[in-house]
Amino acid sequence: QVQLVESGGGLVQPGGSLRLSCEVSGFTLDGYVIGWFRQAPGKPREGVSCIRGRDGLTEYSDSVKSRFTISRDNAKNTVYLQMNSLKPEDTAIYYCAADYYDDYDLPFFFLRSALRWGQGTQVTVSS
Repeated sequence: QVQLVESGGGLVQPGGSLRLSCEVSGFTLDGYVIGWFRQAPGKPREGVSCIRGRDGLTEYSDSVKSRFTISRDNAKNTVYLQMNSLKPEDTAIYYCAADYYDDYDLPFFFLRSALRWGQGTQVTVSS
């Protein structure tokens, strides 16, 4: 059974850091693309970052580039999102998603429809 479980969300002050984790079960990271989306109240879902399990190739949205870093630990079947220099506009529910097909240019991950989703974790950036 495919399952993705996010953790690591919370409340942080502007300029602070958080690390999100996405632990997957039922499959291994090799052969998959794993990524993060976020959705703030009243706003559409936004693709944040993704990583291809077999080679570690990554992709970031312009809004988080240079502040967020995605990584994976294939032995632990876990993908991480290190978020630094957080801003109030980063406040959202962050969702982990997996694509069983990985043979495409990574920006297209954010447009893929047949993704497996986690339950989400809340990130709040506020003073």
